[in-house]
Amino acid sequence: MADAVSDFFWKRLAEWGVRTIFGYPGDGINGLLGALQRNDLPFEFIQVRHEEMAAFMATAYAKFTGEVGVCLATSGPGATHLLTGMYDAYSDHVPLLAIAGQQARNVNGAHYQQELDLTSVYKDVAAYVQQAASPASVRHIVDRAMRIAKAERKVAAIILPNDLQDVPYEGPVRKHGNTFSGVGYTAPKVVPFDGDLRRAADVLNAGQKVAILVGAGALHATDEVIAVANKLQAGVAKALLGKAALPDDLPFVTGTIGLLGSKPSSDMMAACDTLLMVGSGFPWAEFLPEEGQARGVQIDIAPEMLSLRYPMEVPLCGEAAETLTALLPLLDQKKEGGAWRTGIEKNVASWWKEAEDRAMAKANPVNPQRVTWELSPRMPERVIVTSDSGSCANWYARDLKMRRGQMCSLSGGLASMGAAVPYAIAAKVAHPDRPVIALVGDGAMQMNNMAELITVAKYMHRWSNKTWICCVFNNEDLNQVTWEQRVMEGNPKSRRARPFRTCPITSSPS
Repeated sequence: MADAVSDFFWKRLAEWGVRTIFGYPGDGINGLLGALQRNDLPFEFIQVRHEEMAAFMATAYAKFTGEVGVCLATSGPGATHLLTGMYDAYSDHVPLLAIAGQQARNVNGAHYQQELDLTSVYKDVAAYVQQAASPASVRHIVDRAMRIAKAERKVAAIILPNDLQDVPYEGPVRKHGNTFSGVGYTAPKVVPFDGDLRRAADVLNAGQKVAILVGAGALHATDEVIAVANKLQAGVAKALLGKAALPDDLPFVTGTIGLLGSKPSSDMMAACDTLLMVGSGFPWAEFLPEEGQARGVQIDIAPEMLSLRYPMEVPLCGEAAETLTALLPLLDQKKEGGAWRTGIEKNVASWWKEAEDRAMAKANPVNPQRVTWELSPRMPERVIVTSDSGSCANWYARDLKMRRGQMCSLSGGLASMGAAVPYAIAAKVAHPDRPVIALVGDGAMQMNNMAELITVAKYMHRWSNKTWICCVFNNEDLNQVTWEQRVMEGNPKSRRARPFRTCPITSSPS
């Protein structure tokens, strides 16, 4: 029996190294699901409870592995349910491939049931989106989608009409109007020119009070950032997505920055005369130095992110570890024990003492800050921690101390509710031998996370390490929202009128 288009499709993705697919069945992808079952391919298919969760899991899988995350959904509402997770990947510059079904080609444009213009729907979020029209077109669509996702760390989308999935596969023929694509991509070494590195070094060497801000782009440049920080006698602040880039036991690491950040990070940015940003798209520019206060150098692999939050004197397009390695010999060793670095370290020590005092403040029934404070020293060495958006992200950002070798993430640029549990599931799929902890608010838990506990129960037998912990901060309130209402709108918090109160997860006697 000749291969159908769907058989070829999965075999091609296997050639690209895809091994894990997060998805939910539906008749718009019956051909694809059938081909998954009848072919002996090295795929692990994780069936979720909702397509949005599939896209979140694919995003997190990409974050925790560096590979392209893949999610699969049926036509119509299944395809649109993927969007939030796709935007999560888009916002955090994560490689993701979304595969969606579509109604038969003969009824496209006929206002048919579950027929949507998915190319238009995905156009904003996907750098590459294409609906296959013939068997021969599937080859180059798969190849180009995977290459763009891998090379540019962006979202790609493939739409397959349900009738096309079962058609016998025929490759392109050698005549005009055909193209012959291939499999494979190897990331290049991206380092700025020597002259640009020299200009950056001149700026950094001239600075007396250097501040460094790192993000997700520095997650694999820990040693390089530490070496540069020590040579410049700089302090290092971390954007939320870069929380695991440097361990928090280093005395010059000021912690997170921004609305959920620390006082030493804020003080350092307010007083520095030089700013070095590495792999960060940190959005809140008001927490960076005032324009004109500091000279700036930025390193980022994505040129569109350069000089976006602060006007940089030397914007360098390059991979973080490679660029810092090339820059390090050009930097002058600043005097150790100077007032700038010493002041930063004193502020950091004072901040951790203040954080501990806040965590130990009495509360009924429990102080949420104490939960994360007490969690830090108890976390296993190779733990992966995920956090939802909302007030639990405050405690995750400020009170949780990360150590070398640990991993963590959350929905950063999109800041979506409901990501912590699917992130934690994806972390376990990616690293079944590592313990995983999810920090979730009761609002997010009720919104869409509880159903995915079924997914945990379904697949945990595959995990060599069964440690998967979900910590729910149950304050019976959309706490971050009511806090914003109080601070930004001046609305009082009243027990008699709490419009954003959630239903309690556990009931108590009346």
